Parts: sequence; structure tokens; C-alpha cells
Amino acid sequence: MCKVYALLCKDGSIYTGWTKDVQKRLKQHNDGKGAKYTKSHGPCTLLCTWECLSPSHALKLEYQIKKLSHEQKLILIENTKIKKSPSHF
Repeated sequence: MCKVYALLCKDGSIYTGWTKDVQKRLKQHNDGKGAKYTKSHGPCTLLCTWECLSPSHALKLEYQIKKLSHEQKLILIENTKIKKSPSHF
């Protein structure tokens, strides 16, 4: 199973990527071994993940998220967190 993830970078920007191991990939980003973008904008903290059935699905979702504005990404992340949080009824 693949995951698309969103990271909050030190400068307030949001980086989106995909991987099969989110924690390993986050460590790579923060160790300067990830994407060029996070090398110059890190360190990063994990904001959100989305599960995908295949690498091709993950790539498509990553592409769609990267096209969003910063504000749209924040709304998507917040809505995802609300849906994932346990019900308190």
C-alpha cells in the first residue's frame, strides 16, 4: 500500500510526496536526503497522509494536491483530519 503525505516545512510551505514508508521518508527529508525542495525548506513535520491502492494512484493524487493553492491544501488537510478522528458520541 502506498501513501501520499503532506509535510509542513520550516518556512510554512507544504510539501507533498508519496512513499510506501512514511516514517522512513520523513527521516530522509529531515536528514537532507529527500527531495531538493525539502533540503532548502526543511526540517519538516508530518501533517497528513492518504492511503492509495497503487503507485499510479498515489502519483495521480500527489499531482492533484500539488496543483492546489496553499489555502486549498490546508482545507484538504483539515477535512482529512476531521474524517480520521474518532467519533465522540
